[in-house]
Amino acid sequence: MNTLFKSLLLMVMTMSPAMAATGGANVPAIAMFLTFIAGTMVLTFWAARRTHTTSDFYTAGGGITGFQNGLAIAGDYLSAASFLGIAGMVYVSGFDGMIYAVGFLFGWPVVMFLIAERLRNLGRFNFADVTSYRLSQTPMRVLAASASLLIIALYLIAQMVGAGKLIVLLFGLNYNVAVIIVGSLMMIYVTFGGMTATTWVQIIKAVLMLFGATLMAFLVLALFKFSPDAMLAEAVRVHPSGLSIMAPGSQVSSNPLNALSLGIGLAFGTAGLPHILMRFFTVPNAQEARKSVIYASSFIGYFYLLTFIIGFGAVALLVRHPEYFTAGPDGTIDIINGLIGGTNMVAVHLSNAVGGSLLLGFLAAVTFATIVAVVSGLALAGAAAISHDLYANVFARGRATEAQQMRISRLSTVVLGVLAILLGIIFENQNVAFMVGLAFAIAASANFPVLVLSIAWRGCTTRGATIGGFLGLVSATSWVVLSKTVWVDVFGFSEAIAPFPNPGIFSIPLAFIAIWLFSVLDNSKQAVKERQAFDALRVRSETGLGATTAVAH
Repeated sequence: MNTLFKSLLLMVMTMSPAMAATGGANVPAIAMFLTFIAGTMVLTFWAARRTHTTSDFYTAGGGITGFQNGLAIAGDYLSAASFLGIAGMVYVSGFDGMIYAVGFLFGWPVVMFLIAERLRNLGRFNFADVTSYRLSQTPMRVLAASASLLIIALYLIAQMVGAGKLIVLLFGLNYNVAVIIVGSLMMIYVTFGGMTATTWVQIIKAVLMLFGATLMAFLVLALFKFSPDAMLAEAVRVHPSGLSIMAPGSQVSSNPLNALSLGIGLAFGTAGLPHILMRFFTVPNAQEARKSVIYASSFIGYFYLLTFIIGFGAVALLVRHPEYFTAGPDGTIDIINGLIGGTNMVAVHLSNAVGGSLLLGFLAAVTFATIVAVVSGLALAGAAAISHDLYANVFARGRATEAQQMRISRLSTVVLGVLAILLGIIFENQNVAFMVGLAFAIAASANFPVLVLSIAWRGCTTRGATIGGFLGLVSATSWVVLSKTVWVDVFGFSEAIAPFPNPGIFSIPLAFIAIWLFSVLDNSKQAVKERQAFDALRVRSETGLGATTAVAH
């Protein structure tokens, strides 16, 4: 705690060059930034007084409503990459940029119709409870923890590096200090407040982000008399690619297989992300779990519609503000390559253009809230994998006490926080853009097939799930490493081995086929028992009989 306050003091002392990319200190940014921290600290103190058991720590006692959980899921899912990254993609390539948004959004019907209610009925704290419901505890939890911790590490590195770079640009802070602040806040929220504090941080972040994006889209459309046609016509007129930004481009045409693989990975990866799946155990029953998905899908879909307006609005409007660009030797402006801070800063510059320093400051605070909310959710999922899956159920074999599990959970959170800070500093100058895509690929290739088949197919056995899950994990990771994204861009080799960067079209079917094949070939006594146990699983998954209930506080 003392380190945090020292960091905050240093931040205040060094913030005079805040918002350097857009010129001059931004008092509203500093004020909103500190207000967010103060408000969430009060929330954490309140949540800490309500967090006594593992159920409180991991699931907020199961007492979150469907509407609250839907907002929290949106807050957890909509990272800074969703806001700044997709707006930047639309700014650069128009329609192509929306492919990512569609892929992210498409995953939610999969979650709703296939797994949300069954997750809530079968599990207690995380999705490993579900996969090990009728299958062997040790191999299922080792597989789930291995995949989850790798996904969380990749996600954390990307978020921490993004956080550091973004806060440096927005507030003028030293990179290492920025990473320490984010990591310290994450540890405080999760260690003391658990899921209750994390949920409310995510809810606040979602409300701020939805409000900020709505306001930006409103101000953009107002400049075109609320005519999307006029905005798009102006964007086509000023963009170097002209009318082609309104049609599918290189993202699809250059390699259709890669585009399909990307879409599959994004869609099914959503249904395998451990920090997202964990949120379905925070509601009291399956009905509220279903409501959570409906609300989350609505909020996320609405948000991505706003990024469409923001991206095309930036194309049409930023060209009118040469101060946001670095001019070439001949004085000309390249609106794609000349933007100060790069195209990921499109939304930041647009907020200043349409709303002045006040909206710019608000967006800076929202961006910071976004990062903290996402890393807090990741840390909590990581703590669950270490404490609940590995320690309590693998090493202690179910004999760990509540006090021991809580101690390991909090210790795991601190270790993950320190690790996240160190990795964020180590990877400062590395290209980590591929890491989020790899996290989705692993989630889609390792977690999703095992989760779906273990609850929907009688024939699934521990042997099949274990072999198939690890094959999906290894094949997805190897494919990305051997692709241009890592093999050429990171390792420096001249030519990639894998034909395209996204592995989903290969690794996901491989995992499903392997689970089916090795389950069908498994005639052991254990496999017979697991198939017989499917009836009990099916009854509970569809009726909720015997499912855990919310804890009264």
